[in-house]
Amino acid sequence: MADNIKNVRVLPCAESKYIKPYRMHYQQNGVQKTWDYTNVHDSVVIMIFNVTRKVFVLVKQFRPAVYVSIVEVQDGSIDTDKYPGIRGITYELCAGIVDKKISLEEIAREEVLDETGYDVPLETLEKVSSYRSGVGTTGSLQTMFYVEVTDDMRTSQGGGLVDEGEMIDVIEIPLQESKQFIFDQTKSKPVGLMFAFMWFFEMKAKQFE
Repeated sequence: MADNIKNVRVLPCAESKYIKPYRMHYQQNGVQKTWDYTNVHDSVVIMIFNVTRKVFVLVKQFRPAVYVSIVEVQDGSIDTDKYPGIRGITYELCAGIVDKKISLEEIAREEVLDETGYDVPLETLEKVSSYRSGVGTTGSLQTMFYVEVTDDMRTSQGGGLVDEGEMIDVIEIPLQESKQFIFDQTKSKPVGLMFAFMWFFEMKAKQFE
């Protein structure tokens, strides 16, 4: 199970292929200032709506950063009996980092297939918007897409790439339960997911009533 977390150790990050911390010194309106930030990859997220059964297709996974932010760390370790891994489970849109020299649509298509098992034609991906996420810490650009799928388009169970250590559960949220879901504070979710649902209610929902 994705939330079966044991033997946690929290250590300083000496180097990473995903993030690079920096400190910026600058002058603003005559005042000398300093700001710490992290350089990370841009990303894509995809809102998937299954029109066969009128359900949203989301992913659920363990996020260490979420887990560590809400549990107690003592001497670099975490008591996983007291703080089970479910504390770090999040509900998200299908997503991936931009780390290949291909179009954003192609990256989005690959992520949909790898994470959820749906094989979507490239031309069916609709760009919603691009926006900055983590403006206080990263400033990275995230691009959101929307795609409609059918049950017949699912060619595998998804779950992410095992060789990259991904452990992803695919979940479905029925349309009639979606508004309750996005305001359910017991389920951790990023703000981008909430924006995606609000966009759907404004732009798409009427055709499925």
